[in-house]
Amino acid sequence: MHLRNVALALRSLTAIHSSNKPAIAFAFHPKQHQHRRMTLHSTAVEPSLTSATSTHANPLLRSWSTEPFHLPPFKSIEPRHFEPAFEIAMDAHLKDLESIANSKQEDFESILAAYDRAGATLSKVYSVYGNYVSSLNTPEMQLVQTKMAPLLSRHTSKTYNVPGLFEKISKMNEVRDDMVKSGEWTEEMGRLAERVYIKFVRMGALLGEEEKKEYADIQAELATLQTNFMQNVLKDEEEWELILTAADFEGCPPDIIAAARKAAIDRNKTQEDAHVITLGRSMVEPFLSYSTRRDLRQKVFEAFAKRGELNPERDNKKIAIEILRLRKRQAELHGKKTFAEYQLEDTMAQTPEAANKLLMDVWTKSKVAADKEREMMEAFLKESGECLESGIQPWDWRFYAEKVRLANFNFDENEMKPYFSLDAVTDAVFDVSNKLYGLKYVKRPDIVAYHPDVNVYEVRHDTADGEEELVAIFLHDNYARPYKSSGAWMSEYRTQTKNLIPGSDPIESIPIVSNNNNFAKGSDDTLLSFDDGVTLFHEMGHGHHGMLSDCTYEYLASTSVLKDFVELPSQLMEHWLSEPEVLKKHAKHHKTGEILPDELIKKFKAAELFNEGFATIEYTSCALFDIAIHSLTEYSDDFDMAKFEEDYLKEMGMPQGIIMRHRPPHFLHFFASSSYAAGYYVYMWAQVLDNDVFAAFKETGDVFDKDTAERCRKLIYSAGNTVAPQDLFRQFRGRDPEVKFMLENRGLI
Repeated sequence: MHLRNVALALRSLTAIHSSNKPAIAFAFHPKQHQHRRMTLHSTAVEPSLTSATSTHANPLLRSWSTEPFHLPPFKSIEPRHFEPAFEIAMDAHLKDLESIANSKQEDFESILAAYDRAGATLSKVYSVYGNYVSSLNTPEMQLVQTKMAPLLSRHTSKTYNVPGLFEKISKMNEVRDDMVKSGEWTEEMGRLAERVYIKFVRMGALLGEEEKKEYADIQAELATLQTNFMQNVLKDEEEWELILTAADFEGCPPDIIAAARKAAIDRNKTQEDAHVITLGRSMVEPFLSYSTRRDLRQKVFEAFAKRGELNPERDNKKIAIEILRLRKRQAELHGKKTFAEYQLEDTMAQTPEAANKLLMDVWTKSKVAADKEREMMEAFLKESGECLESGIQPWDWRFYAEKVRLANFNFDENEMKPYFSLDAVTDAVFDVSNKLYGLKYVKRPDIVAYHPDVNVYEVRHDTADGEEELVAIFLHDNYARPYKSSGAWMSEYRTQTKNLIPGSDPIESIPIVSNNNNFAKGSDDTLLSFDDGVTLFHEMGHGHHGMLSDCTYEYLASTSVLKDFVELPSQLMEHWLSEPEVLKKHAKHHKTGEILPDELIKKFKAAELFNEGFATIEYTSCALFDIAIHSLTEYSDDFDMAKFEEDYLKEMGMPQGIIMRHRPPHFLHFFASSSYAAGYYVYMWAQVLDNDVFAAFKETGDVFDKDTAERCRKLIYSAGNTVAPQDLFRQFRGRDPEVKFMLENRGLI
C-alpha cells in the first residue's frame, strides 16, 4: 500500500492478506482456519469426480517429491481433483487431532508440536485451492468452491471440538509461564501455547454444547453467504463492459488505449476498432483521470461504484445485512455486545475506540486537505472558463486533479510511465531486496506454473562461509486476466517451518511464496503508473514476510501475526521506490534506456502530496464506516444498508465530490470474508508503524543502512508471531510508535 495513498491498501484480498495468515488475502490453514485471500465463487451443478477419488490418480494427494522443490504438480491438477482430495485430507486431519487428544502423553512435543504438524495433507491441498480460486478461478473451479465453502467451514468447527483436545491445549496454556521461566520451554514454545489457546477460545471452545452447535451453524452459513457475496461481485466485473472506439479515448495516453484494445481481444470482440473498458481498477482509474468525455467518465464511474448491485437478482446489500446479523450473534455468544468489540479484542488496538481515535484524528485533518484540493480545482475551472453546473462530481475529481497537478506543479504522471516498465520496476524491487536483506532472485523458466504468465524464481542468500543457500521459491503473477480476482495479494503454497514431520525432506521447510498483481498487459512493454509500482513493492513486502520467516513452528510463522501488524512489512517496503537512489538506477525509459531525468524527479517530488486529502478521505471513510456498521447492536428487519451509508457519511461530513473507495455492495474486505471485517482500519494503524520504522533508516543517513536492515529483518520480517508485535516494535525502535511520522509523510501536519 502506498505510504502516501493509503486508499490503495485494498489490494486484495485477501491480500495479504488473513487474520493470522493475513491478506494479505489468504489461504486456509487447517490449524488456524485463516482465509488469506478472499475467494471468488459461483453456483451451478456439481462437477463429476470420476476417478479423481483415487489417491493414486489424484495429483493433490500423491507425493510431490518428483516436482522441483516439491512444488505442486500444476500440469496435472484439475478442478475435479479438489473435492475428493479435501474429503480424504479432512478425514486425515481429524485423525491427527484425535490422536493428540487420545494420547497419554502430556508433554509439549506430543501436544503442541504435534498440533502444529497436524493436517499436513490438508494444508497442501488448501494452499493450491486457495491460490487457484484467486488466480485461476475458472467456471469449473467456481463450482467446486461453491460446494466446498460450507463443508470446509463445518470441518473447521469440528477441529475445535475434538473431544479431549481443548483440555490438553488448556493444560499447556496453564503451565506455559512456569515452563518458560524454568527454561524447559523456549519463549517461542510459550507463545505457541498462548496463541493456540486463544484461537480455540475465539472459535467457541468455552461455549456449551448447544451454543457450540449454533456457533458451527453460524460459521457454515457465513461461509455460504460470503461465497455468494464475492461471486456476485465477480459476476458484475465479468459481465459489465463499455465498448468504445479509439476515437472515444480523447485525452487518454496510448497505454490506456492499448490496454482497452487488448481487453476487447480477450473478450472476443470482433469489430476492428473495438476497445473495451472493464470494471478492473487498473483500467477504470486511468480512464477517469484522463478521458475528456465527461459522459463516459460518469458511465464508467457509476458502474464501478455499483458493483455488487448492478443486477437486481444479485443484490449484495441483502446478503450483507444477513452477514451482519450472523456476526452480531457470533459476538453475543462470546459475551460481546457488538462484532467490532469481539473482532478487535485480539489486535494491537484491542478496542474499537482505540482504532477510531486514530482514524478520527486523520479524518479531521484530511477533510481540511480535501477541501483545499477541491478549491484548487474550482479555481482552475474558473480560470479556464469551464463551468460544471452540478459542481465537481466523483467522476470529475481524478480528471481535474490531474489538470491542477499539471497547472500548479508542471507535473503529468504520464511523463513518468515510460520509465516504469514492469521489467524495470521488477528489477528495482529485486535490487532493493538484495541491498536490504541479501536476497538473490534466480529465474527458472524451465519450471511450469499454473499459468504461462507466472514467473518462478529461486530465492537465494549468501551464508557466512560464502556459500549460497536456498531461502524460498517465489512465484510472480503480475497480469490481469479472465478468472483472476482483482486487486493484488500475497499468498503461500508452503509456509516456513522447522517443525517437520519426522523423515520429511528438508526442502519442506523452505517457503513457497506467491505475489499476485493485476496490471493491464500492453501490446508491447507493460508500463506502470507510479502507484502500480508501489503496489508491486507493497506485495514484495508481504513476500519478504513469508520468505524471510525464521520460526520453529508453522502456526507462528510468516504472516501469522496480529491483523494490525501484518501490513507493516508490506507498507514499509513501499518507501524505497520513491527514493532518488532507486529511481536513478532503475527508472529507465522502456525504449531509449534513458534514466529518469532529475527535473522530472524534482517535479514528481513537488507534486507528490497533492491530492493526498482525497486519497485519505477515500480510505478513512471506509475504515470508519466499517467500525460503525459493525458496532451496531441491532439490524432490524427494515434495516436499509444504502440509507445507513448515506446518513453516516452525511453525519461525518463527507467532502462533496468524494465517495467511499469501496462501497458496501462490493466491499470484499467486509463481506467476502470475516478477516478484515471491523478491521479495515489496520492499514492506517500499520502506517503509523511503517513510517516510524522507515524514519529509523532515514535517521542513519542511509536508507540501506546495514545494521538497521538487519534489525528490521530480525524483528519485523523473520519473527512472525513468536513475540507480541508491540514488543517487537519496542525492540526495534526502543520506544512505542509515534504518529507524527505518518502525519508528516502524508502532508497532514
